Amino acid sequence: MSDDNVIIFDTTLRDGEQSAGIGLTTQEKLVIARQLDRLGVDVIEAGFAASSPGDFEAVQAIAREVRRPVIASLARCVLPDVDAAWNAIKDAERPRIHVFISSSDVQIMNQLRKNPEEVMDMAIASVERAKSYCDDVEFSPMDATRTDIEYLYKMLEGAIAAGATTINIPDTVGYVMPWEFRERIRLIKENVPNIDKVTLSVHCHNDLGQAVGNSLAAVAEGARQVEGCINGLGERAGNAALEEVIMALETRKDLYGVSTNVNTRQIYRTSRLVSDITGFAVQPNKAIVGANAFRHASGIHQDGVLKDRTTFEIMDPQSIGWPSNELVLGKLSGRAGLRSRLDDLGYHLDQENLNEAFELFKNLADRKPEVTNADLVALMSSQRRIADVPAVYSLEHVQVTCGNHDVPTATVTLVDSDDNSSTDAAIGTGPIDAVYKAINRIIDVPNRLTEYRVDAVTEGIDALGDVTIRIEKDERAYVGRGSDTDIIVASAKAYMNALNRLIATEDMRPTEEMPIS
Repeated sequence: MSDDNVIIFDTTLRDGEQSAGIGLTTQEKLVIARQLDRLGVDVIEAGFAASSPGDFEAVQAIAREVRRPVIASLARCVLPDVDAAWNAIKDAERPRIHVFISSSDVQIMNQLRKNPEEVMDMAIASVERAKSYCDDVEFSPMDATRTDIEYLYKMLEGAIAAGATTINIPDTVGYVMPWEFRERIRLIKENVPNIDKVTLSVHCHNDLGQAVGNSLAAVAEGARQVEGCINGLGERAGNAALEEVIMALETRKDLYGVSTNVNTRQIYRTSRLVSDITGFAVQPNKAIVGANAFRHASGIHQDGVLKDRTTFEIMDPQSIGWPSNELVLGKLSGRAGLRSRLDDLGYHLDQENLNEAFELFKNLADRKPEVTNADLVALMSSQRRIADVPAVYSLEHVQVTCGNHDVPTATVTLVDSDDNSSTDAAIGTGPIDAVYKAINRIIDVPNRLTEYRVDAVTEGIDALGDVTIRIEKDERAYVGRGSDTDIIVASAKAYMNALNRLIATEDMRPTEEMPIS
């Protein structure tokens, strides 16, 4: 790896999943991992193998299938954790064990409740154990930006001597400013004698909104690996948004003089996929991938862009795979036209999946005169949701009666995996409440609805509605999404999607609470 190349380390499947309200199945993690591979990230941190049987299974599945990138598993500096990490990733083409331990006084005293010498010994022993399994070992001193600098030097020097090949400097609580972080990177490079033997990495949190700025400051000072998540997911306020880091390095090559191995044209699709699966919407004014990122409302801006795009756009929307919404398909369009448009949007389907997509497209086109690219993205997301979640129950029929002088009433028919049909009815405070109560009468799985959101995929009264819900059972969250031109039907689909996910993953809760960087 040349010194002008920055390694992109994606931790969406590990730190991103720690966002409150996200819970991914093994299949969903595989779907995201495959897309991260297409995106071209160098390292995928697939999870924290020791945290639960479900996480171990997901890390192992990704390690066995996704072959090009490095596949990493996080582990505390506890030997059984390191052993579990290796057992999960040992089948990977390029395995990495990533070990971490608290290094700041506040965390050592209040969380680990050990003395600094004991912590140092744990760090060294864990790096040595990891090195006995594989050559690629990453070490992270958690809360490094609040750690005594002299102690940090010694810990890093010891970890490198024990076999670490990547040293990661986490701003775990999002505390520092970019100029402070750059100075700390400079001091580490000058005072850790064997630092030149490893790749220097950074992992920045966004508590003060500085995660991307801190990451870029570190690159300017010589860091050559950046860790982050798609859409800036992660603990609390999240991590550095990788799409922002990547495009900053790409757009300002004159300033940073570095490159990445990322296929930037896959950025938009990756962002949409992660948003779709996690149920975390991307804010419209989000840099790079927000709905308004390349929209111009001001007359002055519109005039400038019409004359020359570069007057107000520093990036070409096509460079991140941004789809144009100008062209539409209709009910007279055929499979060839649909395949061509889906190819343009990054969906490359085999004949069987194309046939399934075509049926969904024709059903939509019968209800909507024009089907836009945004509609197609929503349609493909809907098809993926159905395929990725085991359909223990499927929605066969929903009918509601409501009005300002009527009691909202819903009748629902569900079909289980054995093709048994069940119908029930219920009243509610509104039509959607009635639908959900009718479903609950058939599927007796206690849960609590904690979030309900409706978004219009496109403009107009015939817009495709996209419903996102979040339900909880035993303090674990399950996301469900559904799309339809009928919001009631979309709401029912979303609830069924969440319930099927709950049923499929109920036995995958973590075995214990663990502090994670």
